[in-house]
Amino acid sequence: MAGKQIPEKLNNFTGYRNGTEYMGVADVDLPDLESLSETVSGAGIAGEVESPTIGQFGSMTATINWRVLERLNFKLARQEAQHIDFRGSIQTFDSATGTYQQVPLKVTIRGLPKTTPLGSLTVGGTMDNSNELEVIYIKIIYNGETVVEIDKFNFICIIDGVDYLAQVRENLGL
Repeated sequence: MAGKQIPEKLNNFTGYRNGTEYMGVADVDLPDLESLSETVSGAGIAGEVESPTIGQFGSMTATINWRVLERLNFKLARQEAQHIDFRGSIQTFDSATGTYQQVPLKVTIRGLPKTTPLGSLTVGGTMDNSNELEVIYIKIIYNGETVVEIDKFNFICIIDGVDYLAQVRENLGL
């Protein structure tokens, strides 16, 4: 009998700037995927519908929260696109075998620096500073499969294997 795969938690993750520069100890708030939308109303509709614009998203921000101020904070504040890879391992319990499995997760973002709160100075305490990036590209690979790829400047919106902007690119001659 096949067991259930129960994803339990992110066991751990690392972050790398430009693919190789280890980023240290941090927590990350990933962006929300919120579709741009327009209210549709009129004859033939009983009320209003908030209609999503397929493949287009509002502002997406990612925040990297640090314990202390480091040189990397200033590298990430450079007024240029930043490329960051987060590589994680999701701990999953197999109910049939009673064993744990580790599922790979990779989140790649390219973003433009938006805010760089420098935190606070407290003797013996963390500084709680951060870098916030406006995400222009995000790709999520779960267990070796691309499940999300959004590239705002290149009209790419792939979610769970469906390329929602393929026809739009063709129509625009891109």
